[in-house]
Formats: sequence, C-alpha cells, structure tokens
Amino acid sequence: MASTDASGAIGDCISEESVLDVTYAEIQDFLNKVEMDHLPKLHVAILRNVTVESMLPYLRFLAYEIGFAADIRLGNYDNIVQESLGASEGILAQHTDCVLIFMKLENLSWGLARDLARLGSENAQHEARRIQETIAGILAGIRAQTNAMILWHGFELPLYPALGIWDSQIPAGQTGVITELNGFLRTALRSVANAYYVDLNLCLARVGGRAFYDERYWHIGRAPYSREALCEIASEDFKFIRSLKGKSKKCLVLDCDNVLWGGIVGEDGLSGIRLGRTYPGSAYWEFQQEVVNLYGRGVLIALCSRNNPEDVWEVFRAHPDMLLKEEHIAAAEINWDDKPTNLRKIALNLNIGLESLVFADDSDFEINLVRRAIPEVTALHLPKDKTVEYRNILASCGLFDALAVTAEDRARGALYQSEAQRRNLKAQTPDLESYLKSLEMVVEVRFAEQSTLPRIAQLTQKTNQFNLTTRRYSEADIQKYMETEDADVLSVRLVDRYGDSGIVGVCILKYAGQTATIDTLLLSCRVLGRGLEDAVVIQALKLAKQRGCEMVIGEYRPTAKNAQVKDFFPRQGFEPFSPFSGGPDGSYRYLVNRIPRKEPSYFTEIRSPIQE
Repeated sequence: MASTDASGAIGDCISEESVLDVTYAEIQDFLNKVEMDHLPKLHVAILRNVTVESMLPYLRFLAYEIGFAADIRLGNYDNIVQESLGASEGILAQHTDCVLIFMKLENLSWGLARDLARLGSENAQHEARRIQETIAGILAGIRAQTNAMILWHGFELPLYPALGIWDSQIPAGQTGVITELNGFLRTALRSVANAYYVDLNLCLARVGGRAFYDERYWHIGRAPYSREALCEIASEDFKFIRSLKGKSKKCLVLDCDNVLWGGIVGEDGLSGIRLGRTYPGSAYWEFQQEVVNLYGRGVLIALCSRNNPEDVWEVFRAHPDMLLKEEHIAAAEINWDDKPTNLRKIALNLNIGLESLVFADDSDFEINLVRRAIPEVTALHLPKDKTVEYRNILASCGLFDALAVTAEDRARGALYQSEAQRRNLKAQTPDLESYLKSLEMVVEVRFAEQSTLPRIAQLTQKTNQFNLTTRRYSEADIQKYMETEDADVLSVRLVDRYGDSGIVGVCILKYAGQTATIDTLLLSCRVLGRGLEDAVVIQALKLAKQRGCEMVIGEYRPTAKNAQVKDFFPRQGFEPFSPFSGGPDGSYRYLVNRIPRKEPSYFTEIRSPIQE
C-alpha cells in the first residue's frame, strides 16, 4: 500500500493500490525522483545462481513503502556456497537485515531439472542427497556470519514434468523428487532461527506459468523470471520483511453496506440485502470468511459505517448467513460522522496508532477522503464492479502477515472484549488506586524459554507506543541473548479477574562489569494504564542487584510513536546520565544499593524467580 512522506504523495507518481498494479518504468521513474537519504537503511543481501537484477527496483520501492531505504548487496552469479562461507567480503555482515537466496534447480542439478529420464532413479536420489548437503552447508555458513532473516526461495515444480502424465503417478517422478527437496528445505529452515521458506510455487500459480518465465532472457543471460514474476516474488518477500520490521497492521476496519453484504440495509432491509451461499451474495459471504480467518490470526476487526446502528446490528444478530458475529468486533463507530473522525475514535478506543489500521471500503470518495485526511491509515479499495474479487483482494494484501501466530494472537479478539468490561469497572470506581486493586491483578515474571521465544520476538517487532528503545529483534536475536551470560530476557504475563492477557511485556537487560543496561522495556498497548510498568522496573532492578550490579542504566530512544514514555525513567526515580557524549538518546541511571523500591500495593500477587 502506498505511503506518503515529506516529498509529497506517492500517488502523484504511481498507483495507490499495489506495486503489482504499476509498471516497471513507473517504479524506476519514481525511485529516480524520491529522496531517501533521511530514511533508515534496510540491509539486504542476495545470494543467487541466476540473474535477478531486474528485481532490485521492486525491492527498493517496497522498502520505501514501509519507511526504509534499501541497501542491497548482490552476490556474484552462481557463488552461493563461497559467499555463505565468507569468501566475498561485504556481502554478509552482522548488520545485514535479510538474506534472499535464489537457488534455481537448473543451475544446481541439470539432471534433476531437465534430464531426469536419462538420469535414472539411483542417480536422482544421489543428486537429491548432494543438494540437501549443500543446503545444510549454506545455512550453517550464513549463520556463522550473521543472524539476519534468511528467505530461501523454494524449487519450482515443472510446468511440463520429465515423464509426462506418468510423472505425477509415481514417487520417483520429477514432481515427487522436487517436492521431497522442498520438504527437506522447509525442515532445514525450521531448525534455524529466523529462517523462512518462500514458496515460489504460490507465486508461480498467482502469475501463471506462461507469464512467470522469460525464456528468451533465460537463454541470453540465465535470467529465468519475467518482471511480473519478480514483482510477485518481491511482494511475497516483503510480507516477511514487513513483519520483521514491525510494520504489519493490527486492525481491519470495515464499512458495512456493499462490503459485508450487497445493498444498503437502511433501504433494502434485512431480507433485501445480498448475502448467502449463492451468487451474488456468495461474494460477500466468502469475503466475511476471510475476515473471520484474519480474526483467528489475531487481527482486530472494527466497523466504521455511515448508518443507523440498529439496522447494522440487526443484520449481525438476525441474518442467517452472517459469518461475522458481534463477538468478533473489537470496536464500532456506526453513525453519520465522517470516516476520518470515526477512524480516529477507533484507534483511540483500541489504544493503537492510526498507522496500525487498514480501512476497507467500496466508495472511491471515502477511500480518497481517508487517504488525504489521515494518510497514516492504509486505505484498501474494494471496487464496486469487482465484488467477486473482494476475498482475494483482502487475502493477497499481506498487510497482516506475521512470522508466527501465538496463543495471544488467537485470543486477541476475546481479550479486547474483556477490556470493555474493565472500562466499565473503571467508570464505576471512584479513584485509580481502587480501580487497580479491584482488578485483582497477578503478574508473572519469567526468564525467556523456548515456548515463549516467538511471542517475545513478536512483541519487539510490533510494539510501538510503550517501548523505550523500539529495537526490533528476531527469534534468532532473542535466542542469542538467552544463551549468553551477559544478558537476561524477561517475559511478563498479566492475569486479572476478567481473564489471562497472556505475555504482554518484555524486558532485556545487558551486563558489563557492575553495570546493567535496560536494552528493551516494552508493554503491549492492551495493558497500558494498569501500573504494570512499575512492577517490571522493580523486577529489573532486583535482577541487576542479584547479578552484582551497582548501577542500572535506562535508555530512551525517541520515535514518532513512543512520546508517552519520554519521561518514564525520571518518573521511576532514575537520574539523567550521559555516558556517551554527543549522543541523541536519553540515558538515565539508578544506583541499586540505595533505598530499595517497594512493589506496588495494587497487585494481588507478583510471581517472580528473582530474589531480593
């Protein structure tokens, strides 16, 4: 989805909808005009045995869309093994964010790719084992140089298998051998933290076999993929990168009329709207199914509709073919106010930033109004003449993709329903202290474990508001901190009278001599305002003291979204401290041997392995 910056609206140069909708020339022209020097770098390394240079503009444009300037290091042609072992200086480094691997089967084993009939079954198995050993060696070599995300593009299945129609009938056919290789590759990547399989067969299916390959350039320069294919592959890669960099969206906001159902409920009535298992209502029914799928992955669902509330809720409660239910809805603004005003209310109600919202509507007017009034919100247009494509438009956007779906994700919708109960209790309680005590909160602090690692990494990637340093970490990064003696990683869980909120906080401490530094301290926006930060800081101070430290340094690194924690450390009794002269970030210190901090009295219990 297109974004804007100080240089002006990106829509002035290219389409507002998707990189898939614009030409190669339009992207190149845009990249030549836009200023990126002010943006942080996204360091990408490409290891390949084919020519993929035409993919670079797509990668640079997609990086710009999420707020980065791509610094792309392209490895030498067919030099993957050597570069994975460090033979080429400057390709892989500790600061590398992402490694893309293109290992096409034709340049790895011509026999498996094009000459299987003559190769024979025994030699084919030998070749497959050789490739498996090569994959394992490359992964080990990369990990010895960098903890960067690895995106390995799988092997494509042949459009015309070596043994014709017989090929798919036997395990030893070309289709079976390549499927087995992809299975090995998936397993090998799962055994390496922060390494992922990119399914090129999905990309091939979306583009179509005849459009995916460029046979002329394959023969001229070993460049197998068309520009359309490279665009699709780059878009698939950025679903992973967007999530790694904390740019995935959190909330889908939906209009109702001609989006969730066909027609206008206020005019057509409950029986007159189009919604059901048969056409034309089936298009809306399938769209709702995809919305429910997103809900199951932890995406918040909200409504923003210019309508009478009673009419809308009657459809939810009484229409037999409504898949989306009231319990799926985390927030709703159904009234006659303008959409930008209501979107701001929804973000405020859910305590998330406007940049976390995706607004879907069929109206050109409403979409353009939102894009101009609040460009932070991603506007997803559902064209009136393409209702049968609504489900695919939503499913293909990739805006909500996450590197892992945790238990907290699956329960998120219910957690926001519980939050409404907490707000009601707060409104009935005379003061904050009484309200906090009435919640009967139990805090559980634990050292990071393998079972909690995915959620901890996810929180560092997604949390923006209550995040003192906003450092983004992969699972591999967290694993490294868990294994070293010079760091501790703490997870924080919160349970109260309304339910278990799951893991909602992370604190990472680093040690050097008798000094501890709070590298990361964050809380999910769902639990802000409950004083949990007070308990977390005290646990950090206790742990530092237990470790023999005399001083704890807290860092604050300002971003556009974490201004609310600017004065956090001074409020916690830390004093200004400048160990690094000229640095832009705020540093504060706390001497742990002075009068100890007391645990907040409003918690019913704080469970922690950290001793006094």
